[in-house]
Amino acid sequence: MSDSAARPSQDDDLRSIVYASHTAAGLEEADLPALLEQCRANNERLGLTGILLFRDGRFLQLLEGPAATLRERMAIIADDPRHAGLRVLLEEAPAQRLFPSWTMAYEAITDSMTTELPGYRSTFEDIDTDVDASATLPALRELIRWFQVRH
Repeated sequence: MSDSAARPSQDDDLRSIVYASHTAAGLEEADLPALLEQCRANNERLGLTGILLFRDGRFLQLLEGPAATLRERMAIIADDPRHAGLRVLLEEAPAQRLFPSWTMAYEAITDSMTTELPGYRSTFEDIDTDVDASATLPALRELIRWFQVRH
């Protein structure tokens, strides 16, 4: 699944944020296609890129783009009643985008995927609960590499 599109080249103030949350009551997996369509359109318009992973009612998302735009989008996400327990796991100023051609890549992770690429992490239930940043950061990077290898 590719939603490639041209991105604005103004990445001078590029920021990336990784957050975890879980679905609030009432949001079903069947609601995700409409949510993705809306988010991709918003991200395209705003010059944001990234990935969204979903498993067992949990979201893990990496968003990247201009710092001010990213802050505004995160405030909207934090106020969205479809998210509960939102926690920012990582915020940094990367040298370049990790997902420059994806307005929002998406993967619903299933149990059968956990053995497809030996050596790569395909789950994130420990990442969004771990309070130790020294353990969280390597796990996040491993999960991002897993997604990049698959796509």
